[in-house]
Amino acid sequence: MADTFWLKQIADRPLYPDMLWSRPENKQTRGKLLIIGGNSHSFSDVSLAYGEAQKAGIGTVRAILPNSLQKSLGKLFPEAEFAPSTPSGSFARTALSELLDISAWANGVLLAGDFGKNSETAVLLESFVDKYRGSLTLSGDSLGYFINSAEQLLKRPGTILVGDFSQIQKLAAGSDSPVILKHDMNLNNLVERLHDWTQTIEASVLLPHAGQAIVATSGQVSTTAIKNGRALAAFAAVWQLQQPARPFEALASAVYEYSRC
Repeated sequence: MADTFWLKQIADRPLYPDMLWSRPENKQTRGKLLIIGGNSHSFSDVSLAYGEAQKAGIGTVRAILPNSLQKSLGKLFPEAEFAPSTPSGSFARTALSELLDISAWANGVLLAGDFGKNSETAVLLESFVDKYRGSLTLSGDSLGYFINSAEQLLKRPGTILVGDFSQIQKLAAGSDSPVILKHDMNLNNLVERLHDWTQTIEASVLLPHAGQAIVATSGQVSTTAIKNGRALAAFAAVWQLQQPARPFEALASAVYEYSRC
């Protein structure tokens, strides 16, 4: 008997064609996305997400990085905005009020990654996630800041976790209803574990693994063949804020669109 919770999406056969046809056509109604990330040594995750969000069909996108990058990015990334940084070049705790103020403008926020490892940044991100109430997508090393406080993300509605296998594995093991995910699992077993686990959490999971993008939301799972998943988070963030009432359908559609780019 086929698994009714597992939907397989293939080329030229979107699971939800109505989602593709009903997307907002006017730029003014396509939503506003705020991208946060970077440190003095890297901002590639932010710049990639910025471009991919536009490709995904966002209405307006803004990016904010630590001000340790301000001098070097003046010409390379003129659209960037900046918030206070630590002496080592990561986001400082004092950036919280600025990030919250700007996030009030947005329909959704993407924590894109490249945050580095910094105790002040850890405090900042935990405080931001606690206080921000809108649609939130996490990817890259932003997930690593919550490995020891997984429930802060997992019990948060309107949240998408886009991570590699190791990151999702650690979050699953650290949840209140821990689930063991193993690298050598076949796809059937992995899908079953994600089905069981996501029935116990509020967040959605998007896992690029072994040539597949696996979406898991409230026990529903979809798989779609992809070549790589490096920019999936931007597509996920855009589709989520445009279709907040249908998170599973939105993420499956985001992956379908991404696979065709």
